[in-house]
Amino acid sequence: MSETQMSKKSINITIALMAFSGLLIIYVETMIVPAIPIFITFFHSTYSNVSWILTAYIISGTVSAAIFGKIADIVGKKKIFLILGIVYTIAISFGGFTRTLDELIAVRTVQGLGFGMIPVAFAIINDVVPREKLALAQGIMSATFAIGSGIGLVLGSYITEQLGWQWDFHTAIPVAVILLILVFLFVKENTVTGKQKIDFTGVAMLGGGLVALIFALSEGEHYGWYSHLIIGLFIAALGLFVAFTYFESHYKYAFINMKLLKKRNIFLSNIVGLFAMAAMYFLFFTVPTLLQDPAPSGFGKTVFDSGLILFPATVMNMIFAPVAAKIIKKRGPRLSILLGLTVDLIGFGLLYLYRASISEILLDTIFVGAGISLMLVGIINVLLTSTPRENAGEATGMNTVFRDIGMSIAPAFGGALETMYTIKVVIGVTIINGIPHAITAAFPDKTAYDYIYLIGVIFVVLGFIFTILMKNNPKKVA
Repeated sequence: MSETQMSKKSINITIALMAFSGLLIIYVETMIVPAIPIFITFFHSTYSNVSWILTAYIISGTVSAAIFGKIADIVGKKKIFLILGIVYTIAISFGGFTRTLDELIAVRTVQGLGFGMIPVAFAIINDVVPREKLALAQGIMSATFAIGSGIGLVLGSYITEQLGWQWDFHTAIPVAVILLILVFLFVKENTVTGKQKIDFTGVAMLGGGLVALIFALSEGEHYGWYSHLIIGLFIAALGLFVAFTYFESHYKYAFINMKLLKKRNIFLSNIVGLFAMAAMYFLFFTVPTLLQDPAPSGFGKTVFDSGLILFPATVMNMIFAPVAAKIIKKRGPRLSILLGLTVDLIGFGLLYLYRASISEILLDTIFVGAGISLMLVGIINVLLTSTPRENAGEATGMNTVFRDIGMSIAPAFGGALETMYTIKVVIGVTIINGIPHAITAAFPDKTAYDYIYLIGVIFVVLGFIFTILMKNNPKKVA
């Protein structure tokens, strides 16, 4: 069914349901963020180990987005969306019942498969929305991500504080079920399907390389950066990535289409997307711990307080998504990305230099939130307007791979630095033989956050370089 055969009402319903799916996924994911310090205490673990609650989900989501984005182009986008939605719903149904960190990481790995719904949702929108309205539809989709983040931070932190982190998962179950029913009833299948093979070899090489790289980054401090294990993992990751690149360049049914990556704007939008998502997760992974950890490491705020403090950043993210769409329509997507990078550079610069008070952190994170929105809407527009429609699912899946690599790097770097640079903080007093003794625990110190936000600055600068190299022709973009 072509876009001209679909009614305006049907198109709007499809956009609304796809946007809502993004809201739900980001909502559940963001609910986890304020609970990171809680997980450390609940599971008696470290920042580095707990980072795998995010990282396992991201790696799984990376592989899922890539392979199912391609499969969606072959067998049908609606069908794949519903299958991934069922898997996602099953995973969150088990999430709140886990009792060990390993169990939660395993559930999150399965849950990550459902993350593949996002690139499929973008591809579905790309199928049904006329070109002249595509930027607005993408802006709506991106804005709902911000709404999901905002609701997740505030409502998630409240639920975590009042009911326990387990209810972050429990409360999402009925919403996910309702979404699947509505998609089944109202979204039309609009994919021209074909017969192709699934590239399991490529998926295995990319997945293996990512696991080796992220494990080495997150566990280097624990095992020793110069240990045989960590060095071997870095070498293995490099070898797998090189083999993956060679294999995908020569395999007819490669799930990462190297021919698409040879197009300048597709390649550059993927690289900038990697840096953009790394920036967002540097913010989401580190600011809650900075706010909740006891003084002098942090500010000693509650989980709910930290969610409220981060909420304005997500509001700015939501506000600037439609602004980005207007900029793209008038001046092209490159300007939107460059403006976003500029605002993000200010935000990370402020986080590096000024974070001694809550008001300073509030201001810093507002800049980062606004900048990320301008970047992401511009990036997806560059990608989809540079890609043939028959490759939309494949291209958005590929873009999600790059974004997810950035998302997985951020918790790995953040967790490693927060474990590496610590300060002893008195958290209580115990009486031994009638003599009081201080109970201390290690928390991240100023140096850890300095390095994290400095890396954020470097990532933004690299994003500038790659964005400047993009072609920009506003007449050809929506």
